[in-house]
Amino acid sequence: MSPELYDPVVVIVLAAIASYVSRGLGAMLSGRLDPQGSVVEWITCITYALMAGLVVRMLILPIGALTQAPDWVRLLAAGVGLLIFFVFRKNVGLGVAAGSATLALLTW
Repeated sequence: MSPELYDPVVVIVLAAIASYVSRGLGAMLSGRLDPQGSVVEWITCITYALMAGLVVRMLILPIGALTQAPDWVRLLAAGVGLLIFFVFRKNVGLGVAAGSATLALLTW
């Protein structure tokens, strides 16, 4: 690749195009999809798999500031987040918030 492709303006424009194309397709197709159908179920599974992969990546091979947190702190924060996730009927937002808060409190 040529260095011109790494120009910040080019990267921002390409990211915006990709974002708006996917949003446009989503808006066009949203009325045709059955919320209980197999396509939406597949998308949900992919979403959960991506999130699980990112969480495992952060726990096992952290980068940046997360490398300063000991393994036990990262694992405990993940455990607290998982516990809250299940206690509050699989509420992803509360689970992520609880895990993040635990990590922040234990590393502060």
